[in-house]
Amino acid sequence: MARRRYAVVGTGSRAERHVHAIAVEHADTCELVAFADVNRTRMNVHNDRLAELGAEPVPTYDAADFLKMLDEQRVDVVVVTTVDRHHDTYVVEALDAGRDVVTEKPMTTDVPSAGKILDAVHRNDGNVTVTFNYRYNPIHEKVRALLADGAVGEIGSVHFEWLLDTRHGADYFRRWHRDKANSGGLMVHKATHHFDLLNWWVGSVPETVYAHGRLFFYGEENGKRHGYAQDDRFDIKLEQNDWLKKLYVDARHEDGYRRDQNPFEPGVSIEDDMSVLVRYASGANLTYHLTAYSPWEGYRLMVNGSKGRLELEVVENSWVSGQDPAVHGVNANPEQGWAKLSLQRLFEEREDIPLEYDRDGHGGADQRMVDALYGPPGQEDPLGRKATHYDGALSLLTGFAANRSFETGEPVHVADVIDLR
Repeated sequence: MARRRYAVVGTGSRAERHVHAIAVEHADTCELVAFADVNRTRMNVHNDRLAELGAEPVPTYDAADFLKMLDEQRVDVVVVTTVDRHHDTYVVEALDAGRDVVTEKPMTTDVPSAGKILDAVHRNDGNVTVTFNYRYNPIHEKVRALLADGAVGEIGSVHFEWLLDTRHGADYFRRWHRDKANSGGLMVHKATHHFDLLNWWVGSVPETVYAHGRLFFYGEENGKRHGYAQDDRFDIKLEQNDWLKKLYVDARHEDGYRRDQNPFEPGVSIEDDMSVLVRYASGANLTYHLTAYSPWEGYRLMVNGSKGRLELEVVENSWVSGQDPAVHGVNANPEQGWAKLSLQRLFEEREDIPLEYDRDGHGGADQRMVDALYGPPGQEDPLGRKATHYDGALSLLTGFAANRSFETGEPVHVADVIDLR
């Protein structure tokens, strides 16, 4: 079987898992053939890592030569791991050049860009896969299977609360994500994970969204008001992590990008506290809240149905010991975590569902995802974990509508944002 030829565009830390999976773990089915980026130092760092792992370094291309790279290296699949606002450019150009695409979430950051991607899919034969790694978490798979099997009957309402601690949450306010033009804000960049899970779990699509969001904790004014502006507990020392030092500190001379900005400096245009109400086409109602400044990290899910209630609580870490310069999703937090899932049917006692909590990469999801993406073709997927461009667009609908509701203070009909029918 011929190996598929992959090129990675965007060589920050987000590319690491894909590069390793393609070039090392699944070298029998995949061949890494090129990198493209605006920063040559970062591409060289990845090539150095490949050499350390016993894999062949690959040719590097300036991002402006993306199409040239596709032809010269006979690329079959493009893996897009750039800053979010550039996703649509490379997804569309790759599709128009007859290639398949694997793109990091979110698929894109705004309505016009989403429309460009959908149009490109419709006029081409290529496939787009969005890397929703949370679908591959065994705990989330268990929830999906239980709900799909009717464990709570018809779903009437869902409550989903997600807490980012002051290590993980603050990181979005240090990096390029802090500018809404780059990321779409946390309603798009982060919550697209959660809205995809909800679409997948509920088995429906959002119809109406009403939301409130504000910048309460981070940013210059809030830092002064809450007394954190000069608090060194929010500092991150990239030099203490050899990988991040090479990727960002040593590469800064090329593009000036600072991976370690103060989250209380000027320039933050995204929200850190967000509440959302959603009405699904099925009739189910959702209440969702995202907090980006919690003392602990994890999430709570409650699903109420015609036959009972499902409850999930996951504590990824119980407290924050410091601003360790780790790569989120690659390095496990030093604090302890746990998960608990229970089902209580009407007129019955509560049943605790056995779980195995995995502390590796997003609860073991990252490894399972890349094995499915880059492993042998034809793997079974009974739960429908592999997400397409349509799933990617559906996950964005709630975030796009929420952002619009933030601005107008009014409920938003999702069909008025993008009509996917």
